[in-house]
Amino acid sequence: PHDPTAFTQGLVLAEGRLFESTGLEGRSSLREVDVTTGRVLRKLDVPAPVFAEGLALVGARLFQITWKHETAYTYDRDTFKEGASFPYRGEGWGLCYDGRDLVMSDGSARLTFRGPETFRAVREVVVREGGQPVEQLNELECVGPDVYANVWMTDRIVRIDPKTGAVTATIDAANLLSPSERYGTDVLNGIAHDPSSDTFLITGKLWPKIFRVRFVR
Repeated sequence: PHDPTAFTQGLVLAEGRLFESTGLEGRSSLREVDVTTGRVLRKLDVPAPVFAEGLALVGARLFQITWKHETAYTYDRDTFKEGASFPYRGEGWGLCYDGRDLVMSDGSARLTFRGPETFRAVREVVVREGGQPVEQLNELECVGPDVYANVWMTDRIVRIDPKTGAVTATIDAANLLSPSERYGTDVLNGIAHDPSSDTFLITGKLWPKIFRVRFVR
């Protein structure tokens, strides 16, 4: 189960604990969610007019970016106490941590790599498939050498080689919800990898369910 009022922008699974960032002005939040029941264990409301977006975990710090506020906020994973914040230019959409850098999307075909200590951009790569840019990259998940990305307004997840920007696989996530469940929901968004079983948790904005899936060839 998943809170159907949660406008999911980012999912992070760490040591069996699920963290979620939700958006919309006046409804944005940071949450810890029970991975089995979907019950919200903790919730920190993000004050309006901030529209929260992607989420990543670096050590014990959660990084939450914002759509148009041009600020990344940090929180202690265990207390949700707010820490340092960092400015950046442009929009924030998705975020993940590859073990060295934070990887950020902005709704374009570009991924920006940022140092976690300063949040300054260190490099960029344009994501392409068949030579064409893949626009509207949204929520991100870093898994080993790959980056997975929701493509906004589609039921598609792409796997990206972050060194070259090449799309190396496409996941079709259509028809997870029944037509009645799909009514009133928004787009597919939210990816969290579970290394203990090599599965993924995926959901969407205002979806009533989170799905545990395995990506197959």
